[in-house]
Amino acid sequence: MTPQQIVLSAVLALMVFSIALDLSVDDFKRVMRAPGPVAIGLIPQFLLLPTATWLATLALDLPANIEAAMLLVASCPGGSLSNFVTHYGRGNTALSVSITAASSVIALVALPLNFGWTMAANPVTASWLRELQIDSSQLLISLGVMLALPLTVGIAFARYFPQATARLKKPLGHVALLALFAFIVLGLMRERQLLNLGLLPILGLVVAHNALGLFLGWASSKAFGVSTPDRRAIMIEGGMQNSGLALGIIALTFQNNLGMVIVASLWGIWHIVSGLGMALKWRRDDRLAGF
Repeated sequence: MTPQQIVLSAVLALMVFSIALDLSVDDFKRVMRAPGPVAIGLIPQFLLLPTATWLATLALDLPANIEAAMLLVASCPGGSLSNFVTHYGRGNTALSVSITAASSVIALVALPLNFGWTMAANPVTASWLRELQIDSSQLLISLGVMLALPLTVGIAFARYFPQATARLKKPLGHVALLALFAFIVLGLMRERQLLNLGLLPILGLVVAHNALGLFLGWASSKAFGVSTPDRRAIMIEGGMQNSGLALGIIALTFQNNLGMVIVASLWGIWHIVSGLGMALKWRRDDRLAGF
């Protein structure tokens, strides 16, 4: 791993740890007793968004590498940043973590399957089709280090050290939020050489694509009539894809094709902005409602 990847992994682990201080084993027991919301959260991620993106690429006249990047991002699972954003937006964090964990494991099969058929079924991208190989051990290790380990440690810390947890919870949450803002700023600085007026159409495409993911998460949750905290978790999971995984696949399989890198990089920045924007709106709505 590069130094930047190590730092980012540490920041994500800190965010998950701060979230876990507000969780208990009982939260996950409730999810296990009612697994329906987890299944609902997986529908937009692995069925609706890949299919809707495929239909959109058929309707749009875009370069093959841009359409391929859209299909790849749509096929990726959610990332652990969605757990922090859900928590900050007062959604069901335990549900968000459960969906992230389930989607990361399911993605070992679903990602190459969805990416493969959508690429092959699009005449523009059919020639781009490659045999996609996912390093399952690397994905599972990443999931364990950045999600399972800090989550387990945080829940255990909150259980066995309640007084220390009470002192740490609020300031640690503020530190995690500042780290998230720093990640946005650093991401913009890192990609500044790509940010010019010529990229505005691609940025607009990324914004619309991300809005589609959020909408499909909202539509799925509304269709099944889940609670407001569950709906927020499902929306965020539907709109925050693991673009870092997409960038890794682009490097491995497509030799860092510039157009694909630009789409995945802009996705990685924008989905944090949109997710955090939704969380701030929900907090404002709760405040106005007296919660």
